[in-house]
Amino acid sequence: MNFDQEITLNRDTLATIIPAGEEHTIPAGTVVTISQALGGAVTVRTAEGLYRIPSKDWDALGAELKEYLDETATQTTHNQSDKPFSEDLVWDALKQCFDPEIPLNIVDLGLIYDLRISEPSESGTYQVNVQMTLTAQGCGMGPVIADDAKKQIELIPEVESAEVSIIWEPPWNPHMISEPGRKQLGLE
Repeated sequence: MNFDQEITLNRDTLATIIPAGEEHTIPAGTVVTISQALGGAVTVRTAEGLYRIPSKDWDALGAELKEYLDETATQTTHNQSDKPFSEDLVWDALKQCFDPEIPLNIVDLGLIYDLRISEPSESGTYQVNVQMTLTAQGCGMGPVIADDAKKQIELIPEVESAEVSIIWEPPWNPHMISEPGRKQLGLE
């Protein structure tokens, strides 16, 4: 799919302003270009700036693009649900969450500081607790990214609930990016 093309929104679309994290309606007829489509959200650029469009509003981008994005998201979910429960499965779920400005998942960005999984309950389900940070303390997208992480973890059938907390110590820095992440961003 070619994301370099300009797309005209076919209806008013509720989106999140990046990096403020505030919701805003982008009017129908606005011309956008997709800067990234990863992890169940699309980041678009308009003349006014960057916005994040959630999956429930992909139809505003047109039927063909919505179908492609839905198919990509479904493949990722099916790949996760076919595996037995493990800590690696939770890490894989977290790798489906992306910073809306940097085309890299939150694990490879080094934003996950702690991951704890409870012992299984009597019904065989787990509770997952994650502590994460952000690339900048003033970023209003923090709650949005944390909610993405929670939702991705809770897609795992054996997870009863997940809690994702944002912490600031130690402060994040670019040296926390994983080796594969550094390569993907061209930092090596």
